[in-house]
Amino acid sequence: MSKTAIIIGITGQDGAYLSRLLLENGYRVIGAVRRSSTLTLPRLAEMRVIDDIDLRTLDIQELPNICRLLEETGADEIYNLGAQSSVQVSFAQPIYTAETAGLGTIRLLEAIRLTGGQARLFQASSSEIFGRTQGGMVTEATPMQPRSPYGVAKLLAHWSLVNYREAHGLFSCSGLMFNHESPYRGLEFVTRKITANLALMACGGQKILRLGSLDARRDWSFAGDMVQAMWLMLQHDQPDDYVVASGITHAVRDWVNAAASCLGFDIQWEGEGVNERGFDRASGRELVAIDKNFFRPSEPEALAGDADRARKRLGWSPQVNFETLVEMMAKSDYDRAKSGGDWF
Repeated sequence: MSKTAIIIGITGQDGAYLSRLLLENGYRVIGAVRRSSTLTLPRLAEMRVIDDIDLRTLDIQELPNICRLLEETGADEIYNLGAQSSVQVSFAQPIYTAETAGLGTIRLLEAIRLTGGQARLFQASSSEIFGRTQGGMVTEATPMQPRSPYGVAKLLAHWSLVNYREAHGLFSCSGLMFNHESPYRGLEFVTRKITANLALMACGGQKILRLGSLDARRDWSFAGDMVQAMWLMLQHDQPDDYVVASGITHAVRDWVNAAASCLGFDIQWEGEGVNERGFDRASGRELVAIDKNFFRPSEPEALAGDADRARKRLGWSPQVNFETLVEMMAKSDYDRAKSGGDWF
């Protein structure tokens, strides 16, 4: 008998890749979307899975509606990928972030408990919960000291999930997900901002790419690899929490240089700090400028994730490396810019 899975946050990058993975494995896939998102489905349409998904409206802040959806569908698995997901935005909207990323998860856990507790839950947590950890490799046992409202909200969700697992016996897993990207990443995220803007410049656009700290470092992976880990967690015989990451950090500057190279530019950096600029070596054209408005009020340490538990227990490892990921996104955005296709 095929399984039924609910994906909360199906309209985003991860939702698109996870939908395809589940459909390929014979699942009935139910996509839970906010009322305002029901017509915003370009990723699912472009991946050609939208016609195979049963879309339902759901507000993660309404407990009765969550319970009703679980009862109506009899879901075997639930993947919670929803909530306000931008760290930068969380500083401006901390209450909304806490409501969706923190309390929304508690409502979901309570709904599972109230409806019998049989559905298995994957919760998309974040490396942002570690925050002030002093360098080194992050494991599931690393102390958690978030440095953003987003990280605080995700930490609330994480410990709530652990509590429900221990107190009520729910099969709930937290994926401590490090940064992951793809051509379906939102334009508000720095990686996609870089590839999209440089692609537009390569096609004749004149707008300069404006960024915050070029030296901020992240552990980046491919979203398609990450959703494989999500699915594997719920297939295991015991629920647990897993760091999911590549184990290698790169600076924003590395991402800019790699994307520029893929698009025919060779960046020469001049100046220091907020006065640093990036020019194309051949043409002398200014491509990149620093804007202090894009600096975070507080920046987490440069952290890399140790996915040893996921490798040993789930048999998971990332398949797409940094260079291939940047090239994938740069080429996709170049094709989009050249053809005049829709952006998302």
